[in-house]
Amino acid sequence: MIKRIAAALTAAVTLMLCACGDEATVHEQNETTEITLSWWGNDTRNEYTMAAVERFEKKYPDIKVKCSYSEWSGYEARSRVQMMSNTEADVMQINVGWLSQYSADGAGYYDIEKLSEYVDLSNFSSEILEYGRRNGVLNAIPIAMNAETVYINKTVYEKYGLDVPKTWDDFFAAAKVMSKDGVYPISGANKSMWLFIIAYAEQQTGKQFFDENGKIAFDANDLKLMLEFYNRLVKEKVIPKIEDYNRLCIDNGEYAGTVAWVSDAINYNKAAMDNGYEIVCAPYPTDSTHKEGDGWYAKPATLYAISRNTEHPKEAAQLLDFMLNSPEWAELQGVEKGIPISAAGRKHLDDIGQLSGLQYEASLVMEQNDNISPMNSTIENTTLIDAFVAACDLLLFDKASADDAAKELYNNYKEGGFTA
Repeated sequence: MIKRIAAALTAAVTLMLCACGDEATVHEQNETTEITLSWWGNDTRNEYTMAAVERFEKKYPDIKVKCSYSEWSGYEARSRVQMMSNTEADVMQINVGWLSQYSADGAGYYDIEKLSEYVDLSNFSSEILEYGRRNGVLNAIPIAMNAETVYINKTVYEKYGLDVPKTWDDFFAAAKVMSKDGVYPISGANKSMWLFIIAYAEQQTGKQFFDENGKIAFDANDLKLMLEFYNRLVKEKVIPKIEDYNRLCIDNGEYAGTVAWVSDAINYNKAAMDNGYEIVCAPYPTDSTHKEGDGWYAKPATLYAISRNTEHPKEAAQLLDFMLNSPEWAELQGVEKGIPISAAGRKHLDDIGQLSGLQYEASLVMEQNDNISPMNSTIENTTLIDAFVAACDLLLFDKASADDAAKELYNNYKEGGFTA
């Protein structure tokens, strides 16, 4: 009996060991690496991104991607807290301003060039990669480029016997014939008009708004020029006041043009096109003494970065390469984040007929102009823009002279540390 019990126990232990061994083998075979991915966007972006992640996981079955996403509002605040606590996503969508804000010394994000075995950087020019460098370190890779662009309702302009405007004077000439019907030749939200006016001022002064140290190079006289130009635009009914801007007026042709980002080409103009209007990209306005594109700026629409704290740099790099360069990802994303910069991604979209339409045309206008400068992210600072609009109102409503309004504006910028 004892021998039989011993034999039974031996057999049971043997079975248990075999079972454990099999379980360990299965566990080892099914072991995966989990990485995280974060982005911001609307429901459409969320849906195609998650579908693209599924394609990545199918190609790399040993990698599991945990997704985190939200609308823009709150995304930066949450990401900032995560970066401060070293809990940010392995791969993340970032705004270009984050590079100077969170990685001025280049140490805020992973050096992607150290992962070039997994990320095909040959799809990007050195000029494009420079937008993602800080202190010589490749912190991020741009997905698409962006610039403010002039969109013109050609149908409305032709109604008044006018060609698509090319110069600043063309807008004032258009206002003389359109204003009787309450139609504005051009329009834009506060940031768009700010950059529109800076372009004019840079052409007139021959100076760039920022110096090489990122400080405002304009003096009070230069700011006076900007204020007076805005005052003239409003008084001669070229544009509505910034505070009165109504995006819906683009839809019915009340605004015969608008300044907006390349990435917003369809968002701003789809309803107008649906209403039968022909919307075209106009040249960057200039005058007879300057080249088209002088005074205008381009920036990455958005970028991807890898966390400096990632424990899985190889897998994060494989995901990054898939997001930027794979046909699977390009097909689902299309041009929703702008016209892709990646040569491989763009070729695939071209092959399947997705490179066409207003946004693509706007992108070509931007990319084919050699006179557009890289944008300093500080130029989009809302404090600068709000102070400018307030100074414009002082002049517009006769509460201050142009000289006094300009001096007050310059002093505000100086007190804020924006000037040298």
